[in-house]
Amino acid sequence: MDMNVKKFLPGRAIDFAATHESSRSEIFLRLIQIIEQRQLTPNFQPIISMATGEIYAYEGLIRGPSNSPLHSPLSLFRAAGQFGLLLEVERLCRQVTLEAFVQQKLMGKLFLNVSPECLLDANFKNGETLDYMHSLGLEPHRVVIELTENQPTYDYSLLLEAVRHYRSMGLEIAIDDLGEGFSSLRLWFELRPEYVKIDQHFIQNINQDPIKLQFVRSIQQIAENSSTQIIAEGIETHAEFMIVKDLGILLGQGYFIARPNAIPAAIISTDAANSLNQNGIMVFPRKNTVIQKTLSTMKLLISVPPVTPEVDSDEVYSRFNTQLALESLPVVEQGIPIGIITRNRLIDAYARPYWRELYGKKSCTLFMDSAPLVVDKNISLQELSNAVVAAGQRHLSNGFIITDRGQYLGVGTGHDLMREITQLQITAARYANPLTLLPGNVPIDEHIDRLLESQVVFCVCYCDLDAFKPFNDIYGYRKGDEVIRVTGNMLSQACDLERDFIGHIGGDDFIILFQSLDWEIRCRHVLASFAREIMHFFKPEHCDQGGYSSIDRKGQRVCHSLITLSIGAVLVTPGIFSSHHEISTIATTAKHQAKRMPGNSLFLERREHYLQPMDRIDSTQCVNGI
Repeated sequence: MDMNVKKFLPGRAIDFAATHESSRSEIFLRLIQIIEQRQLTPNFQPIISMATGEIYAYEGLIRGPSNSPLHSPLSLFRAAGQFGLLLEVERLCRQVTLEAFVQQKLMGKLFLNVSPECLLDANFKNGETLDYMHSLGLEPHRVVIELTENQPTYDYSLLLEAVRHYRSMGLEIAIDDLGEGFSSLRLWFELRPEYVKIDQHFIQNINQDPIKLQFVRSIQQIAENSSTQIIAEGIETHAEFMIVKDLGILLGQGYFIARPNAIPAAIISTDAANSLNQNGIMVFPRKNTVIQKTLSTMKLLISVPPVTPEVDSDEVYSRFNTQLALESLPVVEQGIPIGIITRNRLIDAYARPYWRELYGKKSCTLFMDSAPLVVDKNISLQELSNAVVAAGQRHLSNGFIITDRGQYLGVGTGHDLMREITQLQITAARYANPLTLLPGNVPIDEHIDRLLESQVVFCVCYCDLDAFKPFNDIYGYRKGDEVIRVTGNMLSQACDLERDFIGHIGGDDFIILFQSLDWEIRCRHVLASFAREIMHFFKPEHCDQGGYSSIDRKGQRVCHSLITLSIGAVLVTPGIFSSHHEISTIATTAKHQAKRMPGNSLFLERREHYLQPMDRIDSTQCVNGI
């Protein structure tokens, strides 16, 4: 056995006696047996085109002997590393993988796993693997070196030199497990590979996780700008497959497509094929909270040279006179703010008889607010707003002092704070409605544009509450808000949330973008449910009367009907509209038509150029009130 070991470990000094005495001796001997008898089995997993479903390549995956502690690749390579046999094991992996790929006459490219350590090995660099490819009749342009990271990589210059060398021979480079390794982003930047694989962690449940979605979208954008092809690995469900496809990622790999096998599949799974042929797009996941901006108070900073307690009131008055935009002046002693003087307070005092003569040459601290609002530069605008409210109304007009670790930086005004807070609320409402937490106008427009770009048939349903304002006036805005929330929940329950998008435009207006073919049945079910549930919001006498009355601005009594729900629907076929603006216009028209009908109603826009898809949907008149 010693002779066999030396054959595989030329020139290496290993203390075999010590090794055999250790508890690891059995693993070591098993590892030597695997190398000597070539007891490795290559499995192949397809990598497909997400656009066509065609097999683009196979990744070679190694398995050790069955019923062995070294069966899994993780255990195999860990043991090889511990006993200094990593390069020998990797060499054997490459050989058996190349042999099986050629023997089975597999089509496309072969992704061959190689560690950075092996890539820099002299034998590899001197063309040992390339010679083996030629002996098998395999062209180098069909082989992709897939770099797998097992430890931090530091010498990027050597790796780059090696990669250039292999590219000159016709080989391509891929980086495995982006986002999981020690330095995969740095490797991408330095090596500029032809392929990058996104780690399966970011693909699993991507249909439910907006952060993972954003990560993958960002990686896809970087890839497009760097001429790199992205491979999404670890696709295990229909929903994950469809999200990856919708993102425009070119290549995919995972159990949902095909499992690794010693004799691999030549076509994708039936489930993957059905998903590939499915029309429509997935609804991207989103946060169920209103978007919160985390801008810091530094955005409001105004640099104002302060005064010290020794400065007299006349000098402060002079500064206010010459700097008309100056509303307040901080008083600072040895870098620490001790108060704030406002323009109004000083000017008002000087307008009184003899005050200037009495106090003009005295310390300005006589006119300062000695309990100013002092905040750190790093607190958020929302935290600052809460602090102003808690501290008292005067700070809105006085303004506040901004510090850095207690040291004076500048001031801010209540007017600027209110402007920024209002802008944040407007921006947040565009992305998510604060009452229902449903997507707002920006996500709605983005999804409509995605549908138009995908050239799919979909139905736009504009939903609006009738006679809602009188209800709000009579029952109060809290009850009105509850009606809006309940309506949002009903509409959401009518959707297939993977295919149908619901948004809250604002107020009592909602929009649903249906890809479900039974959209009309869903709409009618909503109308029937709404007709039942809305009655719980009215007093019994109002239910009996079918309405209620109120006094208008002219002092006259006006009768109002109970709240009903109107839905205006437009069936959209490819090629008719080019933007969400056009969709909004026609959907608004359909909504107005629905509101002209009595009761809970559904109106379908049936102009001549919308008739094509109706034969497919087998739509009824869709104009009857409920």
